[in-house]
Amino acid sequence: MKHRIAPSILSADFARLGEEVRAVEAAGADLIHFDVMDNHYVPNLTVGPLVCAALRPHVKLPLDVHLMVKPVDRLVTEFAKAGASIISFHPEASEHVDRTIALIKEHGCKAGLVLNPATPLSCLDYTLEKLDLVLLMSVNPGFGGQQFILSVLPKIAEARKRIDAASRNTGKDIWLEVDGGIKVDNIAQAARAGADTFVAGSAIFGSKDYAATIRSMREKLI
Repeated sequence: MKHRIAPSILSADFARLGEEVRAVEAAGADLIHFDVMDNHYVPNLTVGPLVCAALRPHVKLPLDVHLMVKPVDRLVTEFAKAGASIISFHPEASEHVDRTIALIKEHGCKAGLVLNPATPLSCLDYTLEKLDLVLLMSVNPGFGGQQFILSVLPKIAEARKRIDAASRNTGKDIWLEVDGGIKVDNIAQAARAGADTFVAGSAIFGSKDYAATIRSMREKLI
């Protein structure tokens, strides 16, 4: 299984974001993760499509945009135009989940569905084979720097079984991403449960050596 590490700019130095994303790309990151919050669906306010468009020329890595916004469809269009590669959203934030997935794909992006810790995997029953990514939150969304919720581990394992079955049926490569409290000392737990893509914010941007931290994470995944 290929593993991917996605530093979240939520924990970066916002005064020098261009420098920060170039630094994590040079340090060995696989994706750049955007946590987009609207102070409505979640109690925080972060970045919009203008920031995405401004950073797009700074890195060649895919931009992994996680929309924690409601309503979601208009921002799908705006982030696709701004250079997003992957756009994920929460089913609770869409009036018509299937239509939002289709909208993301119509704009040339990969589509992901995000499940909060208490959101059941049954949300995948009629959507999984249309998705490119399932993102499981291992914290409740809204703030960086939270502790990993251990009860999400069996949920990751069950999602892995569903994804493997869907991949056998369709031949699609569907990623299983986990976001929230991922650090060097617990990334292996999430990987053993079945995750292949790991969002890490403060664990990377809060460290003195981004390359050393990413390297340590990869060593735990061997």
